[in-house]
Amino acid sequence: MFIIFNALFYLNSAIIFLMNKGLEKFYDLVESFEMLPTIGKKSAIRLAYYIVTENTYIGMKLAHSIETAVRDIKQCVRCHAMSENEICEICLDEDRDPTTLCIVQSAKDIFIMEESKQFSGKYFVIESLEEDIINDLIKLVEKFEVDNILFAITPSLANDAFILYIEDRLKNRNIIFTKIAQGIPTGVSLENVDILSLSKAITGQIKI
Repeated sequence: MFIIFNALFYLNSAIIFLMNKGLEKFYDLVESFEMLPTIGKKSAIRLAYYIVTENTYIGMKLAHSIETAVRDIKQCVRCHAMSENEICEICLDEDRDPTTLCIVQSAKDIFIMEESKQFSGKYFVIESLEEDIINDLIKLVEKFEVDNILFAITPSLANDAFILYIEDRLKNRNIIFTKIAQGIPTGVSLENVDILSLSKAITGQIKI
């Protein structure tokens, strides 16, 4: 513990030294990397140093990609997934089954589901149980006469209540409700599940 404390002390001292030597912009970059999930101070310094001194092209490309992504990516008005247009590509894909819907709790889970190549329907993202979002779901279900809904969400007691709430709001519509099979550990988000396990969980989905 003492060694770790000393290492952090000297690291902070080094950064303060750099700031005093007129490298405020470098330190600002380090702080920006530190704001990202899973990035600590040492990793932030390593990344900042790499794009500033070792590969400036990647640095400029990264800056441009971030700027255009933040500016152009929005929420699909139909399914609430990520999109560069008003309606996303999956919603517009006529080869996908519009009567089968997969409900996820994060737009990034769609990328994971697509990587499994086990689902050919459409998606709907419900990050919170706000009334406007639920009304959008109901409109989608009615418009495309959805008769099969798969819940691809992390197993937990809270999410079981989440599923029951959605089922209740969509009752009396002759819909078959299923969820991914119990191959997904309780409390583990989809992004941390390997593709093989997820594929098996999708193909072995359980009727609710």
